[in-house]
Amino acid sequence: MLIVSLDQYIVVVALPDIGRELGYSSQTLQSVISAYAVASSGFLLFGGRATDLLGRRRILVTGLALYAVASLAGGLARGPELQLTARAAQGLGGALVFPSTLALINTTFAEGRDRNRALGIWGGAGAAGLVVGVLLGGILTRAFGWEAVFFVNVPLAGAALILTFRLIEADQAKNRDRVFDLPGALSVTGAVTLLVFALVQGPNFGWDSPGILGAAVAGLLLLGVFAAIERRSRDPLVPAQLLATGVLTLATVIAFMFMATFGSLLYFLSIYFQEVRGYDALETGIGFLLPTTIVVASSTLAGRLVTRFGIKRTLVTALTLGAIGAVAVGLAMSPDGSYITLIPGLVAVSIGDGIVFTTMFIAAATGVTDREQGVASGIVSTGSGIGAAIGLAILVLVANSGTEGLLGEGLRVATAEGIRTTTFVIAVGIVVTLLVALNLRIAPDAARAVPNTP
Repeated sequence: MLIVSLDQYIVVVALPDIGRELGYSSQTLQSVISAYAVASSGFLLFGGRATDLLGRRRILVTGLALYAVASLAGGLARGPELQLTARAAQGLGGALVFPSTLALINTTFAEGRDRNRALGIWGGAGAAGLVVGVLLGGILTRAFGWEAVFFVNVPLAGAALILTFRLIEADQAKNRDRVFDLPGALSVTGAVTLLVFALVQGPNFGWDSPGILGAAVAGLLLLGVFAAIERRSRDPLVPAQLLATGVLTLATVIAFMFMATFGSLLYFLSIYFQEVRGYDALETGIGFLLPTTIVVASSTLAGRLVTRFGIKRTLVTALTLGAIGAVAVGLAMSPDGSYITLIPGLVAVSIGDGIVFTTMFIAAATGVTDREQGVASGIVSTGSGIGAAIGLAILVLVANSGTEGLLGEGLRVATAEGIRTTTFVIAVGIVVTLLVALNLRIAPDAARAVPNTP
């Protein structure tokens, strides 16, 4: 989980070096991030269903192997084409690893105290990866060059592969009574991939460009095809009963909004540190030490908080704290502001970040049977992946709205103001997420239950 989460932002601080050495333009450099996001978002539901039907360990091993090979290729690339292909392959590997790890946790530990504590550790690794990625990316880029942000995944994925065979039991024989629903998987994968591509690349190519319009229309058509297939399938990719209670649906919306807000804030903090404050890659990484520590601690603690106070109360409290923290960060941002003035806001938003990350996945798994944990994981992780891609695309437009044609000091000042405004927009988004969380209905709050088994 750390590996998958790490790779979403580990390349952020290395982007300037990557752009210079491989010949990216200012318009195409963002594709290094979006190639991963598009592929990962498109295949998460596919990976979740494959986890249920083909075996959790099999899918985890496949994803880790793909991750290692793609990371090696990304570091060896000497042109944008090969590197973007490698990033897309990394995204596909992540789409297999993410739901399989979540399904393994949810089926190994009983719902309630044990699962909450396990998801706290899992969530701590995932939430930390988003922040550690920026820190580690800065250190590796400074010490070894941009290639290291790709190569570091090879030993990490290799070690995870070895431990997978040692610690996780082999999958049982496949259930012959269940079918994969390949038409449904292909149609929804194509739909999500095309729609995310259109939303991510729209600012670069122009919203009215033929490629963007074509991708959007094709994505919507494939969504309609997917809906028609699901109505007729005897073993649908997304079983209707899975969404009947509404908890998984709301958890998916919260995951979408979380990555569009909390997740995007990391990107803009990195840009603020480098483009406004003038930090180099290593200094930027050091700037994330404080939020990293807090996110890891609060994510790990979240499982125990849910067991004691329940899902809804924990989410609402954490989102309130996160919104206050985002406002405080925005108020502290200025062209000549200091890091110290950011600290109160960073502490508050990091506590909210870590707790919400773990809790939203606890909510998504509540009341779901073991045979559907993979697809439930795929649904909520698809929501988070799409949220990351769409949120960043929209917020980049907000941040850059006043910078066109500026250079030097004028550009630096305008960048600071744009990021400040974007941070306030993120705070509003967190408040919207809070309103969604208030509609959660889990009665009794199942995640608080303590199982009778020792």
